[in-house]
Amino acid sequence: QVQLVESGGGLVQPGGSLRLSCAASGSILSINDMGWYRQAPGKQRELVAAFISGGTLSTADSVKGRFTISRDKNTVYLQMNSLKPEDTAVYYCKCGVLTMTKTYLDFWGQGTLVTVSS
Repeated sequence: QVQLVESGGGLVQPGGSLRLSCAASGSILSINDMGWYRQAPGKQRELVAAFISGGTLSTADSVKGRFTISRDKNTVYLQMNSLKPEDTAVYYCKCGVLTMTKTYLDFWGQGTLVTVSS
């Protein structure tokens, strides 16, 4: 129906940078919201940054000034700079999609692991 393909995770040293991307494809009429969440070991999944309904940008306080979200049609990016060990997590892309069948559904990517360690 709708597929989200993520890429860009990996191992990086503290202070380094990574860029994540997530491309949505399939039965898409429109994408209402699109963004990134993360889940660290033993913790709940949390919002990192997202374009939500109406185009409003929501960003977690912990990443403000370091992470930048951007979007180009059906692809969303997360530029992560000045990475810290506490940014280590599995990062998930999430899209709120109005499908070709006029159904609104949330879709999640498979997750990409970001490890910040020296």
